[in-house]
Amino acid sequence: MTTPRTEHLVLTGVLTAEQAAQTVRGMLAVQRADGAIPWFRGHHLDPWDHTEAAMALDAAGEHEAAERAYDWLARHQNEDGSWYAAYADGDAADVTDRGRETNFCAYVAVGVWHHYLATGDDTFLDRMWPTVYSAMEFVLRLQLPGGQISWRCEDDGSGADDALLTGSSSVHHALRCALAIAEEREEAQPDWELAVGALRHAIRRHPERFLDKSRYSMDWYYPVLGGALTGAEAKERIERDWDRFVVPEAGVRCVVPNPWVTGGESAELALALWVVGESDRALEILQSIQHLRDPKTGLYWTGYVFEDGAVWPEELTAWTAGSLLLAVAALGGDEATCAVFSGERLPWGLDADCCS
Repeated sequence: MTTPRTEHLVLTGVLTAEQAAQTVRGMLAVQRADGAIPWFRGHHLDPWDHTEAAMALDAAGEHEAAERAYDWLARHQNEDGSWYAAYADGDAADVTDRGRETNFCAYVAVGVWHHYLATGDDTFLDRMWPTVYSAMEFVLRLQLPGGQISWRCEDDGSGADDALLTGSSSVHHALRCALAIAEEREEAQPDWELAVGALRHAIRRHPERFLDKSRYSMDWYYPVLGGALTGAEAKERIERDWDRFVVPEAGVRCVVPNPWVTGGESAELALALWVVGESDRALEILQSIQHLRDPKTGLYWTGYVFEDGAVWPEELTAWTAGSLLLAVAALGGDEATCAVFSGERLPWGLDADCCS
């Protein structure tokens, strides 16, 4: 096993170089030989968290491991461009949830663009383009008339009429990354440009088009993390619900009023804070969740019930470690990670804010 590249993953009060290398080794130990990255060995794989973990490996310089993760996606994509929602331990022959979730399927575009920016590998981009194209076409077949994205398609092909703000915000980010890939390949996708504009308009101006999940912290920060809200509008959203979700020196609640903070949500909020220029507060959030770190493996517990002083559930997930590494990489100035999440060089598509 190679020594992970961790110089930009050193962050005061969060990770030393030795700790960062241990975390990366812990994630590599979870990855299967075929490239699959389940939550942990013996648990299931979902395509979104698999991709997030692969991005973290790229941020640590483990490009071959990350590429094997994307090759796993390419090999196991369904004919309609989707992936199933869950595979037992990453075993494509053992599907445990045959639904197809749109944000799960779209996120491959974010990962592929991140890998390309990290490596400059044109051959990889060419090889993965049909996978990205098919995934985005599947997702956009489930875009509803108001611009929002239906969150799930069942195995019989029926699509839900409901959309989730978190999922649609993630799809917004993925569509912009897919457009960046299309531009790099000089293959214009005008339908995608229209779709991302309509989606952004729905996220910014029509909360009634989404199921009310405002108790969940992801619905709070994901419109910012996904790039649909920017500038003063993004900062105002973060400030509005800060006290509802942030537990000082403990982390970020997954859902109010439950006394449960989670590492993934905390790290993603830190990344959203970095996006809006709040690096100091991002650092504080990342420092506050180091109580979730397992010193034996370098991985992170999914969550902590602070009223009981108890880790729950008792699982060390690759995606929790991955989300933390990506937030640290952004704060540390990793070029590929900064480019993907800042959105500064991502296409916007067509502006639909003039529409009803």
